[in-house]
Amino acid sequence: MNGATMDQRGQMPERMIAIDAGAGTQDILIYEAGRRYENLVKLVLPSQTQIVGRRIRAATEARESLHLSGTIMGGGASSDAVKAHLQAGLQVTATPSAARTMHNDLVRVEAMGIELRDEPPDGVRVIELADVDPVGLAAGFERLGVELPAAAAIAVQDHGFRPGSGNNEVRFDYLQSLIADGGRLEAMVFQAPPDGMTRMAGVQESWPGAWLMDTGTAAVMGSLGDPMVREFADGPGAILVNVGNMHTFATLLRQGRLYGLFEHHTGGIDAPTIARLVDGLRNATLDPTTFREQFDGHGAAFDEAYRHLEPFQFVAITGPNREIARGLGYHEAAPHGDMMLTGSFGLVDAVLARLSRR
Repeated sequence: MNGATMDQRGQMPERMIAIDAGAGTQDILIYEAGRRYENLVKLVLPSQTQIVGRRIRAATEARESLHLSGTIMGGGASSDAVKAHLQAGLQVTATPSAARTMHNDLVRVEAMGIELRDEPPDGVRVIELADVDPVGLAAGFERLGVELPAAAAIAVQDHGFRPGSGNNEVRFDYLQSLIADGGRLEAMVFQAPPDGMTRMAGVQESWPGAWLMDTGTAAVMGSLGDPMVREFADGPGAILVNVGNMHTFATLLRQGRLYGLFEHHTGGIDAPTIARLVDGLRNATLDPTTFREQFDGHGAAFDEAYRHLEPFQFVAITGPNREIARGLGYHEAAPHGDMMLTGSFGLVDAVLARLSRR
């Protein structure tokens, strides 16, 4: 296992792998100190949930029973494939850790028809669940003559878990805490998972010692690699909108500090909705208590200090579904000339900024 150790994380890394693990892709960057970002090793691969989903569907087509091992990971393609396997009348067993990919409440997992057990039954197909695959990446890089770095930084979108609460509620309590804790971007990369963030904990189980970050805040940090975004964010302020495959995450950013944000399901938005929500963010008129019901979003949050600033006028968009917002006149951010690596750039910059402040 080539994950970073605690000692390595206390030093400025010469090399580091950054993985932005999304619903559709995992965007990978190998940072090397002193090299221009444009010339670094980069990969855009199918996300692990897509890869795992394909493996499960292959087992379904072969009419094979299935055992899930590994740890909690992002759902979507993977969890949909498990449900289809069950609907086909086929057996699914799982370790408790892997089963939490379906739901953190294991009673609900068992009610789906999944048997919890630590070891697989004889003769079943075993599929390992994880948001990252360090062994597979190391093998692939080795064939290309590239050594996997010791240091790692990984971003996932974590809904979290708290008994008695819905995962969207836990998710937005976490997002609100980012602003309540001061809103400083470099404080949003973690050496240990924040309380209740089960998916981040799963990542660190798969890749011990990795730095952790939310995909939304990683994209915000990475957007600063675009010169125009940096100019406004360091000056009068910028509104940054990351239109991802599953979620749209928008923030008010000025001089490295978040003053407000909203998060919305990408599948439920169009250009007029984005424009309306961006205006509500700019004018601080989105009501955090009703946002979810009105807009099918996770929520909105503001720092009261923003109400004493001039509203931010500049808006930049990024993300694989940014074409939804084309025609609105927003700047399309391309940090270091590569939009798809925005989150990976942000991971590297966040870790370096965090370490430089020690």
